[in-house]
Amino acid sequence: MINYARQTQEEQPEIPPPVEEHIAPAPRVSVQAFCDTVETAAAVQSAGEDRRLGKAHLKIQMGGMMAAIEAYRSAPTPNVIVLESDARNDLLAGLDQLATVCDAGTRVVVIGRINDVMLYRELVRRGVSDYVLAPVGAIDVVRSICNLFSAPEAKAVGRIIAVVGAKGGVGASTISHNVAWAIARDLAMDAVVADLDLAFGTAGLDYNQDPPQGIADAVFSPDRVDTAFIDRLLSKCTDHLSLLAAPATLDRVYDFGTDAFDAVFDTLRSTMPCIVLDIPHQWSGWTKRALIGADDILIVAAPDLANLRNTKNLFDLLKAARPNDRPPLYCLNQVGVPKRPEIAATEFAKAIESQPVVSIPFEPQIFGAAANNGQMIAEISANHKSIEMFLQIAQRLTGRSETKKQKSSLLSPLIEKLRGK
Repeated sequence: MINYARQTQEEQPEIPPPVEEHIAPAPRVSVQAFCDTVETAAAVQSAGEDRRLGKAHLKIQMGGMMAAIEAYRSAPTPNVIVLESDARNDLLAGLDQLATVCDAGTRVVVIGRINDVMLYRELVRRGVSDYVLAPVGAIDVVRSICNLFSAPEAKAVGRIIAVVGAKGGVGASTISHNVAWAIARDLAMDAVVADLDLAFGTAGLDYNQDPPQGIADAVFSPDRVDTAFIDRLLSKCTDHLSLLAAPATLDRVYDFGTDAFDAVFDTLRSTMPCIVLDIPHQWSGWTKRALIGADDILIVAAPDLANLRNTKNLFDLLKAARPNDRPPLYCLNQVGVPKRPEIAATEFAKAIESQPVVSIPFEPQIFGAAANNGQMIAEISANHKSIEMFLQIAQRLTGRSETKKQKSSLLSPLIEKLRGK
């Protein structure tokens, strides 16, 4: 065994910066846990309240291995069994007994305190899906169960980013559309913008798109929603960016139930690496569900008292509802409006207990021109300072760094011409 502690600093390899963990949510499955200790039971109970297990049906019992064997003598087994066991021999013997009453296809996660590779091999040989070393936290349980349904060879589940304004008129839609543009162009990620303001959405205008179909067709026909159906509704903006547009008409009332968008979001996750939700400034069951269920959240606020209060309220609610996720991010927009009293970014940060990602200055001329022309800021002015801010937001929300661009040389124009031929 190599003693890394004795290596000199020069000999040690350079450690790359940590990559932000992304745990994909679990599908609708049944999970039953059999715990030996109240600490593990509490961790499993907390995991069941995590948004990523929101669709799973979780049941917890005490008694460990023997309770599981007894329970399944006369009852079918769930999709996932979580077992806590301390003793090595009792664990292996118990698994052999459990196999006689366990239905085919049931996945087993074992929580134990023995850190031994030989034991792990024995567990794998018996078909155990995962072995988690105790003591466990809620996120350990969430990760183990969710990873059972995210096979390495499967297509990665998309990341949902929700953007919402702390108050109406703060430019949340403009920010979300430009950030999505940066994700697609600068980070080279395939992304889709879902405009959830069905009555008054502006994504179609901002991207200069007027598709005949959009997100309303999916929401009002949930039984038809699948990958092929959603693909037909998408409007192509660039090579990497698509739009699921809002109808922006008033010919019907858009009253939705709490889970109205679930089928749309689930389908988008299975086909797109990044989904940006442009959430309207309203408070309803489905907007709350969309925010809590997102992987990352950006709140857009203007520097005034009402925005400060609303941002604080959103922060407190989302942090409480998402204890195993990082807190939401927020940015200040329309900073520096002439003759308008404003709350300084430092005071905003003190009240929220978090720094804004960026503070975007009030520049009505360029933002107004972009909106009226159906263009992004990067298309209006390639070197505008706000473009770098949109990229910073994109990087923070996705956990990715900017794609490195190849340096141009004197021969680059000639090479491009040859490629064209």
